[in-house]
Amino acid sequence: MKIAVASSDGINADLHFGKADHFSIYEFNEEKAIFVERRNVSITEGEKHQWKRPLDIIEDCEMVICVQAGMNGKFGLEQKGIKLVEDEGTVEEVLDRYIKHYNFMKKPI
Repeated sequence: MKIAVASSDGINADLHFGKADHFSIYEFNEEKAIFVERRNVSITEGEKHQWKRPLDIIEDCEMVICVQAGMNGKFGLEQKGIKLVEDEGTVEEVLDRYIKHYNFMKKPI
């Protein structure tokens, strides 16, 4: 599964989905997340409703982690079948939290 993390510098998960100009892409194999590439998005500073641009860049991903997403961005992600996780911290921290949660939820009851 490909995971996109909205990150300004590749170290911190610190961007709002609709304003994200960079995404770090990871391949998650149910045990660990392995860095694949960094993707850039052409965002115009001050312009509103740019959520389609980031959506187009990550449309091959199954999940995105970002600080927050607006209603339009959430709708667009839902329509593309991309799971949204709102979290912030370092990229390593947010991926670790997701992996721990994923493994917890996969345990038999």
